[in-house]
Amino acid sequence: MSALFKPGANTSFRVTLVVLALLLGGGLVAGPMIYVRSPYFTQQQDPVDQPVQFDHRHHVGDEGIDCRYCHSLVEKAPNAGVPPTSVCLNCHEQIWNKSPKLAPVRESYFADRPIVWNKVNKLPHFVYFNHSIHLKQGVGCVTCHGRIDEMALVEKAQPLTMGWCLECHRNPERFLRPREEITSMTFRPRDQLALGRALKDQYHVHTRVSCTTCHR
Repeated sequence: MSALFKPGANTSFRVTLVVLALLLGGGLVAGPMIYVRSPYFTQQQDPVDQPVQFDHRHHVGDEGIDCRYCHSLVEKAPNAGVPPTSVCLNCHEQIWNKSPKLAPVRESYFADRPIVWNKVNKLPHFVYFNHSIHLKQGVGCVTCHGRIDEMALVEKAQPLTMGWCLECHRNPERFLRPREEITSMTFRPRDQLALGRALKDQYHVHTRVSCTTCHR
């Protein structure tokens, strides 16, 4: 009677077990690493609802309102700041001043109670980030926040992971622009690298990759 398994069956079985162990082990390590870098985890391209229906496509794209009009602290403070309702009413006490969509704005103003906006870009508490220094060094709003002028509801445009930040910190010339173009949504230089290298020298931009740059 012939043997059910060939002599090499044991070897094949052992090799199969080793391959499966490597695949499963690698999956257990690589799987979570891939997941935490995916948009599902970083919450990219996920529009965030707000208490007021503020359409950036209209205000930024159509009307050309500069980012700094509403986010007035962005050039002088770590936080960009959100506008008080008095800034909203600079325009809307005359335009759409009876619109029901603006009722929360009017209520906030007359009650002297700020609107609680929902944060879109969140960094861990142990990460230090300063808006003003990035703008001073020539990093445009669109680099981190994306094409705000094309968003009805603002969404997170970039992953904001440590690796993503380090990519810019190691090679800042790929992202720098003239300071007068900081808030432009459509600025496109002919040769970004040549411009970036020139601005890197002009603005004294250094490749800061030490831990204490962001973790203080």
